[in-house]
Amino acid sequence: MFMGSVNKGRFAADVGADGKVLFLIGMRFNRLWQFWKWIPVFIAMPRMLIELQKNPALGLVGKPRTFISGRTVLVWQYWESFEKLTMYSRSVENVHLPAWRSFNKKIRNNGSVGIYHETILLSDSTVETVYGNMPTFGLGAVTGVVSAQRRGQTAKARMTGVDSDTPAVEPY
Repeated sequence: MFMGSVNKGRFAADVGADGKVLFLIGMRFNRLWQFWKWIPVFIAMPRMLIELQKNPALGLVGKPRTFISGRTVLVWQYWESFEKLTMYSRSVENVHLPAWRSFNKKIRNNGSVGIYHETILLSDSTVETVYGNMPTFGLGAVTGVVSAQRRGQTAKARMTGVDSDTPAVEPY
């Protein structure tokens, strides 16, 4: 997620087994005309992201990315651990819990706005990445990168740790 100079060659994210987390969170504007219902939800996320970026000890790693497609907003985040993510979400000292409680009190079953999240635990045995002639990017920017050859020449080898698969294209 940090763009810089191009790393020539093939690299893979060095995820390790330390339990980093990919956290996808967002909202959907179900009833655009009921803006007074979804505006508080929409403005709550930037406050949380500012808080997280100012306090790295809370567990957010790297810089979050926001994507908007039609009525849906997605914020892509990496976290140090599942424990830090859940501690943040339940802490009365942070911005998230009051926003969550407010949503549940005011909007919960109203249907004007939807919220969602997906939590994915990451490790070398569950993640396959390759970056060819790219700046350090995405998960590799959070975990660091190693030569793709070190993780395996093929996606199957990088996922299973067994390097008996023949590459479809000669690696560089």
